[in-house]
Amino acid sequence: MKLVTVRALALGAVSILALASGAFAQDYALRFQSSDPAGNPNFGLQQDWAKMVAEQTDGKVTIEMMPVETIVAHSETQDAVAAGIIDGHFTDTSYFAGKEPALGLIANPVGAWSDPNQMLDFVYNGGGKELMNEILEPYGLHFIGPTTPGLEAFVSKVPLDGVDDLKGLKLRAPEGMVQKVFAAAGAAPVNLPGSEVFTSLDKGVIDAADYNTFSTNQSQGLHDIAKHPVYPGFHSLPLIEVSINKATWDSMPAEVQDQVAKATKDFAQYQIQKLNERDQAAVANSASDVVIHDWPAAERAKFRSIAKKQWAEAAKASPYSQKVYDTLIAYLESKGLMGAD
Repeated sequence: MKLVTVRALALGAVSILALASGAFAQDYALRFQSSDPAGNPNFGLQQDWAKMVAEQTDGKVTIEMMPVETIVAHSETQDAVAAGIIDGHFTDTSYFAGKEPALGLIANPVGAWSDPNQMLDFVYNGGGKELMNEILEPYGLHFIGPTTPGLEAFVSKVPLDGVDDLKGLKLRAPEGMVQKVFAAAGAAPVNLPGSEVFTSLDKGVIDAADYNTFSTNQSQGLHDIAKHPVYPGFHSLPLIEVSINKATWDSMPAEVQDQVAKATKDFAQYQIQKLNERDQAAVANSASDVVIHDWPAAERAKFRSIAKKQWAEAAKASPYSQKVYDTLIAYLESKGLMGAD
Protein backbone atom coordinates (compact mmCIF):
# COMPACT_ATOMS: atom_id res chain seq x y z
CA MET A 1 0.00 0.00 0.00
CA LYS A 2 1.35 3.42 -0.92
CA LEU A 3 2.30 5.50 2.10
CA VAL A 4 0.35 8.65 2.75
CA THR A 5 0.98 11.44 5.20
CA VAL A 6 -0.77 11.91 8.50
CA ARG A 7 -2.16 15.25 7.36
CA ALA A 8 -3.71 13.74 4.23
CA LEU A 9 -5.53 11.08 6.21
CA ALA A 10 -6.60 13.05 9.25
CA LEU A 11 -9.80 14.56 7.85
CA GLY A 12 -11.10 11.22 6.60
CA ALA A 13 -10.20 9.54 9.85
CA VAL A 14 -12.23 12.03 11.86
CA SER A 15 -15.30 11.32 9.69
CA ILE A 16 -14.84 7.57 10.04
CA LEU A 17 -14.51 7.84 13.80
CA ALA A 18 -17.65 9.92 14.03
CA LEU A 19 -19.64 7.32 12.05
CA ALA A 20 -18.16 4.43 13.99
CA SER A 21 -18.53 5.83 17.49
CA GLY A 22 -21.89 4.19 18.05
CA ALA A 23 -20.69 0.81 16.78
CA PHE A 24 -17.70 0.92 19.14
CA ALA A 25 -19.87 1.26 22.24
CA GLN A 26 -19.34 -2.41 23.16
CA ASP A 27 -16.82 -3.90 20.74
CA TYR A 28 -13.52 -2.46 19.55
CA ALA A 29 -12.03 -3.42 16.19
CA LEU A 30 -8.64 -1.73 16.27
CA ARG A 31 -5.67 -1.38 13.95
CA PHE A 32 -2.14 -1.15 15.37
CA GLN A 33 0.95 -0.51 13.27
CA SER A 34 4.29 -2.04 14.24
CA SER A 35 7.76 -0.62 13.67
CA ASP A 36 8.87 -4.11 12.53
CA PRO A 37 8.50 -5.63 9.04
CA ALA A 38 6.26 -8.62 8.42
CA GLY A 39 9.17 -11.07 8.17
CA ASN A 40 10.69 -10.06 11.50
CA PRO A 41 10.23 -12.69 14.25
CA ASN A 42 9.19 -9.92 16.65
CA PHE A 43 6.30 -9.00 14.36
CA GLY A 44 5.11 -12.60 14.56
CA LEU A 45 5.15 -12.35 18.35
CA GLN A 46 3.20 -9.08 18.18
CA GLN A 47 0.48 -10.89 16.26
CA ASP A 48 0.35 -13.28 19.21
CA TRP A 49 -0.25 -10.24 21.44
CA ALA A 50 -3.30 -9.36 19.36
CA LYS A 51 -4.63 -12.88 19.93
CA MET A 52 -3.95 -12.59 23.66
CA VAL A 53 -5.93 -9.35 23.81
CA ALA A 54 -8.88 -10.96 22.04
CA GLU A 55 -8.78 -13.90 24.45
CA GLN A 56 -8.49 -11.73 27.56
CA THR A 57 -11.42 -9.55 26.50
CA ASP A 58 -13.62 -12.43 25.27
CA GLY A 59 -13.54 -10.93 21.80
CA LYS A 60 -14.63 -7.43 22.83
CA VAL A 61 -11.31 -6.06 21.54
CA THR A 62 -9.90 -7.35 18.27
CA ILE A 63 -6.66 -5.99 16.88
CA GLU A 64 -5.25 -6.10 13.39
CA MET A 65 -1.46 -5.92 13.66
CA MET A 66 0.04 -4.23 10.62
CA PRO A 67 3.75 -4.25 9.70
CA VAL A 68 5.88 -1.14 9.48
CA GLU A 69 4.82 1.51 6.93
CA THR A 70 1.50 -0.16 6.09
CA ILE A 71 -0.34 3.13 6.60
CA VAL A 72 2.30 5.70 7.57
CA ALA A 73 6.06 5.81 8.03
CA HIS A 74 7.47 4.50 11.31
CA SER A 75 8.33 8.06 12.35
CA GLU A 76 4.72 9.21 11.86
CA THR A 77 2.82 6.67 13.94
CA GLN A 78 2.63 8.89 17.02
CA ASP A 79 0.79 11.58 15.04
CA ALA A 80 -1.30 8.95 13.26
CA VAL A 81 -2.45 7.43 16.56
CA ALA A 82 -3.30 10.86 17.96
CA ALA A 83 -5.33 11.69 14.83
CA GLY A 84 -7.19 8.36 14.87
CA ILE A 85 -5.75 7.27 11.52
CA ILE A 86 -4.54 4.15 13.29
CA ASP A 87 -5.70 3.15 16.75
CA GLY A 88 -2.33 2.33 18.28
CA HIS A 89 1.28 1.47 17.68
CA PHE A 90 3.86 -1.08 18.78
CA THR A 91 7.11 0.83 18.42
CA ASP A 92 10.49 1.89 19.74
CA THR A 93 9.86 4.90 21.97
CA SER A 94 13.14 6.54 20.93
CA TYR A 95 11.75 7.29 17.44
CA PHE A 96 9.93 10.26 18.97
CA ALA A 97 12.78 11.78 20.96
CA GLY A 98 12.75 14.67 18.48
CA LYS A 99 9.44 15.81 19.96
CA GLU A 100 10.38 15.15 23.57
CA PRO A 101 14.01 14.25 24.42
CA ALA A 102 12.87 12.40 27.54
CA LEU A 103 11.50 9.65 25.31
CA GLY A 104 15.03 8.93 24.08
CA LEU A 105 16.37 8.59 27.62
CA ILE A 106 13.59 6.39 28.96
CA ALA A 107 13.61 4.30 25.76
CA ASN A 108 17.17 3.08 26.24
CA PRO A 109 19.28 4.37 29.14
CA VAL A 110 22.40 2.59 27.89
CA GLY A 111 23.94 0.37 30.54
CA ALA A 112 21.00 0.51 32.95
CA TRP A 113 19.61 -3.00 32.52
CA SER A 114 21.17 -6.46 32.75
CA ASP A 115 17.85 -8.27 32.49
CA PRO A 116 14.58 -7.40 30.71
CA ASN A 117 12.68 -7.88 33.98
CA GLN A 118 14.63 -5.03 35.55
CA MET A 119 13.29 -2.66 32.90
CA LEU A 120 9.75 -4.02 33.24
CA ASP A 121 9.90 -3.65 37.03
CA PHE A 122 11.07 -0.04 36.63
CA VAL A 123 8.12 0.70 34.34
CA TYR A 124 5.47 -1.02 36.45
CA ASN A 125 6.80 -0.45 39.97
CA GLY A 126 9.42 2.28 39.72
CA GLY A 127 7.40 5.14 38.23
CA GLY A 128 8.17 4.50 34.55
CA LYS A 129 4.59 3.91 33.42
CA GLU A 130 3.33 7.04 35.12
CA LEU A 131 6.11 9.05 33.49
CA MET A 132 5.34 7.63 30.05
CA ASN A 133 1.71 8.64 30.33
CA GLU A 134 2.58 12.05 31.75
CA ILE A 135 4.65 12.61 28.60
CA LEU A 136 2.40 10.91 26.02
CA GLU A 137 -1.14 11.79 27.07
CA PRO A 138 -0.83 15.48 26.11
CA TYR A 139 -0.05 14.20 22.60
CA GLY A 140 -3.30 12.20 22.56
CA LEU A 141 -1.84 8.75 23.33
CA HIS A 142 -2.17 6.41 26.29
CA PHE A 143 0.73 4.11 27.13
CA ILE A 144 -0.67 0.64 27.87
CA GLY A 145 2.61 -1.02 28.72
CA PRO A 146 6.13 -1.97 27.66
CA THR A 147 7.80 -4.91 26.04
CA THR A 148 11.27 -5.39 24.60
CA PRO A 149 13.02 -7.34 21.83
CA GLY A 150 15.57 -8.38 24.44
CA LEU A 151 18.89 -7.50 25.95
CA GLU A 152 21.47 -7.19 23.20
CA ALA A 153 24.57 -9.36 23.46
CA PHE A 154 27.95 -7.88 22.53
CA VAL A 155 30.06 -9.10 19.63
CA SER A 156 33.83 -9.15 20.11
CA LYS A 157 36.95 -10.64 18.52
CA VAL A 158 38.91 -10.16 21.75
CA PRO A 159 38.18 -11.24 25.33
CA LEU A 160 36.10 -8.72 27.30
CA ASP A 161 35.68 -9.45 30.98
CA GLY A 162 34.97 -5.98 32.31
CA VAL A 163 35.10 -2.24 31.82
CA ASP A 164 38.90 -2.03 31.70
CA ASP A 165 38.92 -4.24 28.60
CA LEU A 166 36.93 -1.60 26.71
CA LYS A 167 39.82 0.89 26.76
CA GLY A 168 41.03 1.53 23.22
CA LEU A 169 38.62 -1.04 21.77
CA LYS A 170 37.57 -0.26 18.19
CA LEU A 171 33.85 -0.95 18.20
CA ARG A 172 30.84 -0.25 16.07
CA ALA A 173 28.21 1.79 17.89
CA PRO A 174 25.38 3.96 16.57
CA GLU A 175 25.51 7.71 17.08
CA GLY A 176 23.96 9.12 20.22
CA MET A 177 23.86 7.73 23.73
CA VAL A 178 25.47 4.37 22.87
CA GLN A 179 28.52 6.00 21.30
CA LYS A 180 28.85 8.54 24.09
CA VAL A 181 28.77 5.92 26.84
CA PHE A 182 31.34 3.66 25.17
CA ALA A 183 33.60 6.63 24.48
CA ALA A 184 33.34 7.64 28.15
CA ALA A 185 34.38 4.08 29.06
CA GLY A 186 37.55 4.54 27.01
CA ALA A 187 36.55 2.73 23.82
CA ALA A 188 36.99 4.07 20.29
CA PRO A 189 33.49 3.97 18.72
CA VAL A 190 33.05 3.84 14.95
CA ASN A 191 29.77 4.80 13.29
CA LEU A 192 28.89 2.01 10.81
CA PRO A 193 25.56 0.76 9.43
CA GLY A 194 24.50 -2.70 10.52
CA SER A 195 25.04 -4.01 6.99
CA GLU A 196 28.79 -3.39 7.32
CA VAL A 197 29.37 -5.03 10.71
CA PHE A 198 30.34 -8.49 9.41
CA THR A 199 32.75 -7.18 6.78
CA SER A 200 34.30 -4.65 9.15
CA LEU A 201 34.91 -7.32 11.80
CA ASP A 202 36.32 -9.69 9.20
CA LYS A 203 38.74 -7.09 7.80
CA GLY A 204 39.82 -5.81 11.21
CA VAL A 205 38.30 -2.35 10.80
CA ILE A 206 36.65 -2.95 14.18
CA ASP A 207 37.22 -5.51 16.93
CA ALA A 208 33.74 -5.46 18.46
CA ALA A 209 30.19 -4.32 17.79
CA ASP A 210 26.96 -3.27 19.40
CA TYR A 211 24.54 -5.22 17.19
CA ASN A 212 21.73 -7.53 18.29
CA THR A 213 20.67 -10.45 20.50
CA PHE A 214 22.92 -13.49 20.88
CA SER A 215 20.77 -15.72 18.66
CA THR A 216 20.54 -13.10 15.90
CA ASN A 217 24.27 -12.45 16.03
CA GLN A 218 24.93 -16.17 15.72
CA SER A 219 22.42 -16.71 12.93
CA GLN A 220 24.15 -14.00 10.90
CA GLY A 221 27.54 -15.66 11.30
CA LEU A 222 29.13 -13.01 13.52
CA HIS A 223 30.42 -15.58 16.00
CA ASP A 224 32.34 -17.27 13.18
CA ILE A 225 34.72 -14.31 13.14
CA ALA A 226 34.12 -12.72 16.56
CA LYS A 227 34.50 -15.58 19.01
CA HIS A 228 34.27 -13.69 22.33
CA PRO A 229 30.63 -12.58 22.74
CA VAL A 230 29.49 -11.00 25.99
CA TYR A 231 26.26 -12.68 27.11
CA PRO A 232 23.99 -11.73 28.79
CA GLY A 233 24.63 -8.26 27.44
CA PHE A 234 25.41 -5.25 29.59
CA HIS A 235 24.61 -2.21 27.47
CA SER A 236 21.45 -2.00 25.37
CA LEU A 237 17.85 -2.99 26.03
CA PRO A 238 15.23 -0.91 24.18
CA LEU A 239 11.78 -0.16 25.54
CA ILE A 240 9.08 -0.95 22.99
CA GLU A 241 5.88 0.89 23.78
CA VAL A 242 2.36 -0.35 23.25
CA SER A 243 0.25 2.79 23.06
CA ILE A 244 -3.30 3.57 21.97
CA ASN A 245 -5.35 6.61 21.03
CA LYS A 246 -6.28 8.18 24.38
CA ALA A 247 -9.88 8.93 23.44
CA THR A 248 -10.37 5.30 22.39
CA TRP A 249 -8.80 4.12 25.63
CA ASP A 250 -10.95 6.44 27.72
CA SER A 251 -14.09 5.14 25.98
CA MET A 252 -13.39 1.58 27.13
CA PRO A 253 -15.03 0.27 30.30
CA ALA A 254 -12.57 -0.11 33.18
CA GLU A 255 -12.90 -3.88 33.02
CA VAL A 256 -11.85 -3.94 29.37
CA GLN A 257 -8.97 -1.56 30.05
CA ASP A 258 -7.74 -3.90 32.79
CA GLN A 259 -7.99 -6.90 30.47
CA VAL A 260 -6.01 -5.19 27.69
CA ALA A 261 -3.40 -4.03 30.20
CA LYS A 262 -3.09 -7.54 31.62
CA ALA A 263 -2.71 -9.07 28.16
CA THR A 264 0.06 -6.56 27.43
CA LYS A 265 1.84 -7.33 30.70
CA ASP A 266 1.54 -11.07 30.07
CA PHE A 267 2.81 -10.61 26.54
CA ALA A 268 6.03 -8.98 27.73
CA GLN A 269 6.85 -12.10 29.73
CA TYR A 270 5.84 -14.29 26.80
CA GLN A 271 8.14 -12.40 24.43
CA ILE A 272 11.03 -12.47 26.90
CA GLN A 273 10.58 -16.23 27.32
CA LYS A 274 10.52 -16.86 23.57
CA LEU A 275 13.59 -14.72 22.94
CA ASN A 276 15.42 -16.30 25.88
CA GLU A 277 14.66 -19.76 24.48
CA ARG A 278 16.19 -18.74 21.16
CA ASP A 279 19.26 -17.32 22.86
CA GLN A 280 19.70 -20.36 25.08
CA ALA A 281 19.43 -22.66 22.09
CA ALA A 282 22.04 -20.56 20.28
CA VAL A 283 24.35 -20.70 23.31
CA ALA A 284 23.96 -24.47 23.49
CA ASN A 285 24.77 -24.76 19.79
CA SER A 286 27.79 -22.46 19.87
CA ALA A 287 30.97 -23.72 18.24
CA SER A 288 33.55 -25.16 20.62
CA ASP A 289 35.97 -22.30 19.97
CA VAL A 290 33.44 -19.60 20.91
CA VAL A 291 34.11 -18.30 24.44
CA ILE A 292 31.12 -16.61 26.11
CA HIS A 293 31.93 -13.87 28.63
CA ASP A 294 29.40 -13.06 31.39
CA TRP A 295 30.33 -9.88 33.21
CA PRO A 296 30.07 -10.03 37.02
CA ALA A 297 27.62 -7.70 38.78
CA ALA A 298 30.44 -5.39 39.93
CA GLU A 299 31.57 -4.75 36.34
CA ARG A 300 28.01 -4.12 35.19
CA ALA A 301 27.58 -1.61 38.03
CA LYS A 302 30.86 0.05 37.05
CA PHE A 303 29.60 0.46 33.48
CA ARG A 304 26.34 1.95 34.82
CA SER A 305 28.30 4.50 36.82
CA ILE A 306 30.08 5.60 33.64
CA ALA A 307 26.77 5.69 31.77
CA LYS A 308 25.18 7.71 34.58
CA LYS A 309 27.27 10.75 33.64
CA GLN A 310 25.91 10.57 30.09
CA TRP A 311 22.36 10.18 31.38
CA ALA A 312 22.94 13.30 33.49
CA GLU A 313 23.94 15.20 30.35
CA ALA A 314 20.85 13.93 28.53
CA ALA A 315 18.73 15.04 31.49
CA LYS A 316 19.52 18.68 30.66
CA ALA A 317 17.56 18.46 27.40
CA SER A 318 14.12 19.09 28.94
CA PRO A 319 12.25 19.14 32.26
CA TYR A 320 10.82 15.71 31.49
CA SER A 321 14.31 14.40 30.73
CA GLN A 322 15.41 15.50 34.19
CA LYS A 323 12.37 13.80 35.67
CA VAL A 324 13.19 10.55 33.84
CA TYR A 325 16.79 10.76 35.07
CA ASP A 326 15.78 11.36 38.70
CA THR A 327 13.23 8.53 38.63
CA LEU A 328 15.68 6.13 36.98
CA ILE A 329 18.51 6.86 39.43
CA ALA A 330 16.18 6.50 42.41
CA TYR A 331 15.04 3.12 41.13
CA LEU A 332 18.53 1.80 40.38
CA GLU A 333 19.84 2.92 43.76
CA SER A 334 16.86 1.36 45.55
CA LYS A 335 17.72 -1.96 43.89
CA GLY A 336 21.46 -1.71 44.61
CA LEU A 337 22.26 -1.61 40.90
CA MET A 338 24.46 1.50 40.90
CA GLY A 339 28.18 1.24 41.52
CA ALA A 340 30.28 3.84 43.25
CA ASP A 341 30.81 7.05 41.26
